[in-house]
Amino acid sequence: MTSTTLDRPTPTAPGVPKPTGLGDRLRTAGRRLVRGRAESARWERPALLGLLALAALLYLWDLSSSGWANSFYSAAAQAGSVNWEAFFYGSSDAGNSITVDKPPASLWLMALSVRIFGLSSFSILLPEALMGVATVGVLYATLRRRFSAGTALLGGAVLALTPVAALMFRFNNPDALLVLLLSLAAYFTLRGVEDGRIRWVLWAGVMVGLGFLTKQLQVFLILPALVGVYLLASPRKLGIRLLHLLAALGALLVSAGWWVAIVELVPASMRPYIGGSQSNSFLELTFGYNGFGRLTGNEVGSVTGGGGGTGATSMWGSTGLFRLFENEIGGQITWLLPAALVLTLVGYVLLRRAPRVSAQRATLAVFVVWMLVTALAFSFMAGIFHAYYTVALAPAIAGVVAIGTSLLWSRRSSLAARIVMATLVLVSAGWAWALLERASSWMPALKVVVVILGVIGAVLLLLPSRTRLLTVLTASVALTAVLLAPTAYTIQTVTTGHSGSIVTAGPTVSGGMGGFGGGRPAGLGGQGGPGGQTGTNQLPSTGTLPQMGAGTPPTGTAVQGMPGGMGGAGGLLNSATVSSTLSAKLSSSASSFTWIAAAVGSNSAAGYQLATGFAVMPIGGFNGSDPSPTLAEFKALVAKGEIHWFIGGSIGASNGGSNAASQIAGWVAANFTATTVDNVTLYDLSATSTGS
Repeated sequence: MTSTTLDRPTPTAPGVPKPTGLGDRLRTAGRRLVRGRAESARWERPALLGLLALAALLYLWDLSSSGWANSFYSAAAQAGSVNWEAFFYGSSDAGNSITVDKPPASLWLMALSVRIFGLSSFSILLPEALMGVATVGVLYATLRRRFSAGTALLGGAVLALTPVAALMFRFNNPDALLVLLLSLAAYFTLRGVEDGRIRWVLWAGVMVGLGFLTKQLQVFLILPALVGVYLLASPRKLGIRLLHLLAALGALLVSAGWWVAIVELVPASMRPYIGGSQSNSFLELTFGYNGFGRLTGNEVGSVTGGGGGTGATSMWGSTGLFRLFENEIGGQITWLLPAALVLTLVGYVLLRRAPRVSAQRATLAVFVVWMLVTALAFSFMAGIFHAYYTVALAPAIAGVVAIGTSLLWSRRSSLAARIVMATLVLVSAGWAWALLERASSWMPALKVVVVILGVIGAVLLLLPSRTRLLTVLTASVALTAVLLAPTAYTIQTVTTGHSGSIVTAGPTVSGGMGGFGGGRPAGLGGQGGPGGQTGTNQLPSTGTLPQMGAGTPPTGTAVQGMPGGMGGAGGLLNSATVSSTLSAKLSSSASSFTWIAAAVGSNSAAGYQLATGFAVMPIGGFNGSDPSPTLAEFKALVAKGEIHWFIGGSIGASNGGSNAASQIAGWVAANFTATTVDNVTLYDLSATSTGS
């Protein structure tokens, strides 16, 4: 099939009337869902349904094995399921003392799921799994509009089998929704490139706006791809293109700004404190802690300082051009990244003579710019960086690989094309060997199998003459060689529970990010018992993370986490187990109090809240460094009888944040009598104070 043929819109089949009314459109959509387009090959729709079934199996398999996953967000989902104010603001607790340190879009979906199905690990994680399946479908639809079904299936399969995608589409961080919205924004922009209709770029703007309400400024990393491609490839005149983009900007501002405006205009006394900020301002959170602070490392209130300039090292690892290929990060996302970079050049060489409005080249460009801009931002950001952030690259890499491979495969009669394909298979197999070597004790024979298949696949690709059987064999061996290792990593990920605030896909690797010990901490993938992984809680050298709170994963789960859980009492980045005795103690007379307890740090409070089902105040927010509440405010709440218990514990020094949490803990210890229940220190704030 020629490039010109691929670049034409798919026609309506002869004899099939175009749908007119809503009923006709619904019936047509139903027929396409089952049988596909009339002009499509008979195998195409079953293959798509098989791809989606594979994604659903990967993302839904034993979903509850991760327990509460990230208990920080699980507690907020629980709060939103019982209190509409907490739902709207994204509060950590149903008492609405403080919000999480992100906008609430992803929490809305989780809270609605909990309202429908009840509070459980499955109901919290179900939306993320479904969003994963939807993202695979959106990527398929994006590629299929201008490329073959095989190209679209390859892109969807690469995405579904990316380890970090399998991790985050089974986890309750905001990243699952963010990736779906990024994919939809790309899809709508490319629809606009096809016919120049403004509605498509308006929808793209709405997707980006909703992405802002999911993870703030990170969503803007895709804007260079969307704006640049529409500006260069839309069939409309330049002036119209500019007006369309201005209208899309307006759609972005409206879809994101309505919630921001409400939060900023409502008096602070009438809403929860904005978690993650030092001045109770969502704008400060946006441009500081969750914004430019991530790039510069200047994040006031963070658990630790940033990494500085290029090559500098912090507890978040070293920055630089090759950051994504290092340590445990490489195994999350980079299996096919070297091939994608080469295929970027290949694609532009092969499509260099395409017209300006070529939808094929525009599709490639969206994925390429999305991939490069995001990768560079992650490589050089000096602030907080976690390996799972790289899931934002997954659809882009999958799209580039699928398009570049398709363009080369369609020209396989050329010796140059065969040499490039053979080289890419060898490079991908070699890089897989290097990544697998970092987890040398896990499936040691796998890397040998991958390299052998890579060599065989490369030889087969170089053969000039081929029968149909040889063609199928060549494609099968080559694809197996490049996808076997990430598939194995993905299977390991979906058969292992993960919990905590910082998680990674795949087995334990050597040479983890700086600050968390000399190698990768066991908490980042140390092998536990069957079906799960547990951490050994290695701590940053810059301070300690004392035991504090607790949490209750569903019975029988083994989970993977980050440092912070010490003994059975939880900590900064995770929560641990609450005994039935302690839960009953805290829940006594719950109806008489707004908060059954207060604890320093959101994860500490989250564990008790999830165990009891009642509101627990997270003093100081996630890091314990937000001035929420102040000592004076806390004293007033205690005097009014709003809080029953105070749970002993504290967090080490933070990066310039408030010390209100330490002041509160000191005041409680000096004025109330301590009691111990199952090794947890409690203070009954409803009792008579022993001091002033």
